[in-house]
Amino acid sequence: MTEMIYEYDGSFEGFLTCIFESYAQKEVLTAISCGEDIPFTLFPVRTVLTDRDHAARVYRKVVKLSPEAADLLRRGFLTCLPDREMHLYRLVVKLLEEGPRFLRDLSDETLYPILRAVRHLNGEVHQYKGFVRFSDLGGVLGGEIEPKNRVLPLLRRHFCDRYRNERFFLYDRTHQEALFYAEGRSAVRPLEHFQMAPPDEAEARYRLLWKRFYDTIAIRERENPRCRMTHMPKRYWGTMTEFQGEAHFRARGTPATVSGPGAPAGIPAPETPPGSGQSVPGSVP
Repeated sequence: MTEMIYEYDGSFEGFLTCIFESYAQKEVLTAISCGEDIPFTLFPVRTVLTDRDHAARVYRKVVKLSPEAADLLRRGFLTCLPDREMHLYRLVVKLLEEGPRFLRDLSDETLYPILRAVRHLNGEVHQYKGFVRFSDLGGVLGGEIEPKNRVLPLLRRHFCDRYRNERFFLYDRTHQEALFYAEGRSAVRPLEHFQMAPPDEAEARYRLLWKRFYDTIAIRERENPRCRMTHMPKRYWGTMTEFQGEAHFRARGTPATVSGPGAPAGIPAPETPPGSGQSVPGSVP
């Protein structure tokens, strides 16, 4: 069998098409790369065009052998696991050759890296259900996140159910894609060069009120930074209102920070400058 590197379009269907082609052409894959990620190599490289019918055949076969493996395949593709395509490719090859019995062995060298990556993905999805902060931008709710994994497809149902009577978007700075929702319809789409619009005066006041509420309910005598970072990991702070600096609370066209009611002395939230995501001008998607 010929050793080969496949190049594909980065989609889940494209990845499944690569698996189909490897069997159809009797080629052993040494790497599966997306676009410019192809490393320097002496192995031949072939571009595989996505074929939804071929992808569906592969997925149906995996589901037939093991629904659990099919779920691992879908979720594993959303993870930040290095060289994830090859890990998932080896999982499918082993499933087709040996059947699903090896899935019972959690220490299996093919299975374990994927299980660990999916566990990390699931934990991040759970965290973002509580750590996302939306702003009212002219009647549209907008928020930003900076995840390690592609969490938007798994957060989609949660936020669409939670805000079913609203219009909103949630932008993923890391993967430059956004979840859009309006009138019962939702979609996850690529989005480059995005920048959140500054708030109007009402939204700036709401932001300030939330920050002051957060500061007020803290008990100074029980301050425990390590415990706070355990329950609210620091890497999430960059997109959370209560950890932002003064600029985040400044209304559009207002030179000074919006004033608001005073708050009793508490533990002030550490200021974290807003993350530097790429962006689109304007407030509405």
